[in-house]
Amino acid sequence: MPKAKIKKRILTGDRPTGPLHLGHYVGSLENRVKLQDKYECFFIISDYAYITDRLVETKKLNNNVKSLVLDYLSVGIDPKKSTIYVQSKIPQVAELALLFSMMVTLSRLKRNPTIKEEIKDRGISKVSYGFMGWPIIQAADILCVRADLVPVGEDQVPHIEQTREIARDFNRMFGRIFPIPEVLTGKVARLPGLDGRKMSKSLGNAINLSDSPKQIKEKINRAITDPKRIHSFDKGHPEICNIFQYYKAFNREELSEIKEKCQKGKIGCVACKEKMTKAINEFLEPIRERRNFYEKKKDIVKEILNSGNKKTEKETAKTLTLVKEKMHLDYKSLL
Repeated sequence: MPKAKIKKRILTGDRPTGPLHLGHYVGSLENRVKLQDKYECFFIISDYAYITDRLVETKKLNNNVKSLVLDYLSVGIDPKKSTIYVQSKIPQVAELALLFSMMVTLSRLKRNPTIKEEIKDRGISKVSYGFMGWPIIQAADILCVRADLVPVGEDQVPHIEQTREIARDFNRMFGRIFPIPEVLTGKVARLPGLDGRKMSKSLGNAINLSDSPKQIKEKINRAITDPKRIHSFDKGHPEICNIFQYYKAFNREELSEIKEKCQKGKIGCVACKEKMTKAINEFLEPIRERRNFYEKKKDIVKEILNSGNKKTEKETAKTLTLVKEKMHLDYKSLL
């Protein structure tokens, strides 16, 4: 049995597909900053996941990974408290994924509803072995560091259930090594994109954490508001207005006042947007300051990743050694 951990361990992270945005902050990053004081946190930069549907865009990875680390630092993730690492720099992940793949049937993978939805949403006509088997690689990510908890959105719950199945099956077949990771959920706020759809980098409807005040003003000015409202003196419907949803997240002090004025037609959309622009820029100012501070430290990203990779590989090496011993793949008497 592995040595007992002092704190429960969390694994979560992101694909390095570009700048993180306000939706990421509200839905995940804010909570991660709080979690790092209570749990031992591993934050994975999932570059293998990136290439499942962006195989011809790998030239962007270097800059995207750097940007992602700076986003983490800017919101308050502390590398002295948490471990930030790059997935492909941990060779044990791929080896463990291969071993796990022997335990999962193809029919089981095909039943995963999230995989089906992602194939449809991304318009993938030729599904690769790597894409279909992604839940197995994700299981290797989680179980390599023997994580107890995995914070995810609802769409990722089927992946975590696959991980739990693999952990249970391995423990039953070969002997207990792995904790059965729990899904760490909560009432995660969902911030709509500026056009009313899901906030997404690819849809161009997001406010990035790294956006300048000018960019934010331009984006909010273009945002869709209440489609039923024609004139500024018309009575509004805050419940269907995108900008009002941002008030709930970033300007609660004026929430009730804005709602009442909007419903009575006493404030127009332009004035409402101006207030929201100011509130978001005030919220982002300390984040910009921290990002600027870290950007001036020439080798900070390299140092953080080297340290994180080294610590993670040490942990995953322990796990793989235990796995091979249990599976009789260590050949100690022969090698």
